[in-house]
Amino acid sequence: MTSPVNRLRPRRSCLAVPGSNPRFLEKAQGLAADQVFLDLEDACAPLAKPEARHTIVKFLNEGDWTGKTRVVRVNDWTTHWTYRDVVTVVEGAGQNLDCIMLPKVQDAQQIVALDLLLTQIEKTMGFEVGKIGIEAQIENAQGLNNVNAIAQASQRVETIIFGPADFMASINMKSLVVGEQPPGYPADAYHHILMSILMAARANNLQAIDGPYLQIRNQEGYRAVAQRAAALGFDGKWVLHPDQVAAANEIFSPSQEDYDHAELILDAYDYYTSEAGGKKGSAMLGDEMIDEASRKMALVISGKGRAAGMQRTSKFEIPEA
Repeated sequence: MTSPVNRLRPRRSCLAVPGSNPRFLEKAQGLAADQVFLDLEDACAPLAKPEARHTIVKFLNEGDWTGKTRVVRVNDWTTHWTYRDVVTVVEGAGQNLDCIMLPKVQDAQQIVALDLLLTQIEKTMGFEVGKIGIEAQIENAQGLNNVNAIAQASQRVETIIFGPADFMASINMKSLVVGEQPPGYPADAYHHILMSILMAARANNLQAIDGPYLQIRNQEGYRAVAQRAAALGFDGKWVLHPDQVAAANEIFSPSQEDYDHAELILDAYDYYTSEAGGKKGSAMLGDEMIDEASRKMALVISGKGRAAGMQRTSKFEIPEA
């Protein structure tokens, strides 16, 4: 099997769109979200799911999703809808699809099962085998306990996603506001969950994505929760409303100052470690000492900036002899 074409696609903003709503599917194409996922799970009523599969195929094939990662969230394996979701969508629009999102993943076998099904469809349809990635959504305690095995279960896995609503319910968390701290707990109740997902993702070169914030009119609340995930190192967050897109894109992009600084570090390190620069293992960039560790940190920031389409506003000047 070949590896996915791009395991590090931009996913600062991941827009959820009900697969049964043609008006929303039309509007989503014009929004500035990095990723759009067309939903067959929670956003689709049971009676609407069969027709929504065909609606999604039509919009994937005929819509203009330029610049967006195209994803479909199918139903989880404990339902009777999953296999038909995958077969209908991938056979019908597999050439215009980047990933399948699998919700409520509890163990590695569920990823393996989806991988096998995708492979059979790709071979049957003559598609490139392995091109369609998998996004794994962690939504309960069992899934979190198995998150490392889930991250390693298939070469197709591109990202691990935190699903806060179902997770809060699964552990009996004392809060009805998804993503907000439960009353009576003085620290961050999500820290262990988010870090566990992040460690599993990073250990396997995957992306980590924070889930939704359901109070869509509360921009301040959304920004606070997104900034927490971004500070830890997450790559992006779900957006449920167009008003949240700009905030996600901003928060999960480096600042212009940080992006410029990262690019300067990379240029300076390349120069100082070269023959012309004296083959130094470390050197000074202004008042800052830079070395191989600095380069690794700068690569992360520059990579995110480049993925976001940022442009440099400064350049490295070779010091005069």
